[in-house]
Amino acid sequence: MPETNDQQRRIIRETLQRDAERYIDERVDRYIEVQHQGVIPNHHFADASTECLYLYRDGHFLSVMMVSQAVAEGVFRFVAERNDVSFEEGQQKPAQSKILVEKEIISQECKTCFDRIWKSFRNDLHHMNPKVAQIPVKRLAKQDIRDLSSIENEIFAWRGHDGKIVPVNPKYWDIQSDGAVPVFLRFP
Repeated sequence: MPETNDQQRRIIRETLQRDAERYIDERVDRYIEVQHQGVIPNHHFADASTECLYLYRDGHFLSVMMVSQAVAEGVFRFVAERNDVSFEEGQQKPAQSKILVEKEIISQECKTCFDRIWKSFRNDLHHMNPKVAQIPVKRLAKQDIRDLSSIENEIFAWRGHDGKIVPVNPKYWDIQSDGAVPVFLRFP
């Protein structure tokens, strides 16, 4: 006899509660270890960046790699646009990030983070090549989310002053005429 909708709901609810209790400490540890920035500008990639953090917290490592790569590419393009930098057609990402370092737009550490994310099996993951089965996703996801966090911590650095957010790099924040800063909050 098929289960009723109420029975299905009850079974699913109980299963999810057991899983939540069983893995809560692991999830908390992963959330804390990222050392993400709790406040970032409210740009088009803020939701995806935050979702990437939650994917890592919840142990969805393959998805973390894919989303961190997409967010890193979006942030990189955003930084280049805000600094009026264009690149040669077909130029590889590491060569592009080197230009940003040479122009003192990003640090060498930030370049290293971008490059490591881009080299993290991007094509294999996005095209679901057979090689995906051999990728050490848990280890690489941890590295990718930490690299993304380092990138955001540098690009979107801010300080507090008299209860206000003061961006270190104002060109990356859409500061309003009244001085208000639209932000995206990422607190548990």
